[in-house]
Amino acid sequence: MAFLLETPPADRHSKFEDLQGLVTGTLLMALSVQFLQASDLITGQVAGLSLLVSYWGGWSFGVVFFLINLPFYAVAIYRMGLVFTLKTFAAVAILTGWTFLLPQGMSFAFLHPLAGAVLGGVSAGAGLLILFRHGATLGGVGIVAVWLQDTRGIKAGKVQLGFDVCVFALALALFPLVTVVYALIGAAVTNLVILTNHRRDRYIAR
Repeated sequence: MAFLLETPPADRHSKFEDLQGLVTGTLLMALSVQFLQASDLITGQVAGLSLLVSYWGGWSFGVVFFLINLPFYAVAIYRMGLVFTLKTFAAVAILTGWTFLLPQGMSFAFLHPLAGAVLGGVSAGAGLLILFRHGATLGGVGIVAVWLQDTRGIKAGKVQLGFDVCVFALALALFPLVTVVYALIGAAVTNLVILTNHRRDRYIAR
């Protein structure tokens, strides 16, 4: 265990810090999924697409999420490097595990869709922010978003919001309009958290 506690350079996280970041970030994301599923809502990004597929086919969210992310790892290796890709792969795998474990220990008797949307949005935003700051994402559009912000100065929140528009347009084919509106509020909260907190001029540590 000593290798996890080595002193890192001043501008980098230690291996132990990265590990707790991956565990904490993915736990918050899994909690977000619980809020959304309890409210029969979806979210944006690849997680939202995975929820749509799982609702439509009756499959496990964790399995669908893991499989959809597989093609993006090639892009991650080419654009962001091996370390980023391995961290992202680990984050996706850990989140998949959390989505199986959390339902065994918690449930909701009632959760209003608006409350579920806001709570899910805040949890997802905080979880993604932690992962970004430890040099990882949850795959998919997050890989593209982080790469564009780091290399082109385009904010990650804006990139993800564009993808979200496509996901919610697809959701209209499966859900009532009011449900999609609630879900869109949750996605807006998520992207607001990222947009206002993921700033290279304020925090640069990986």
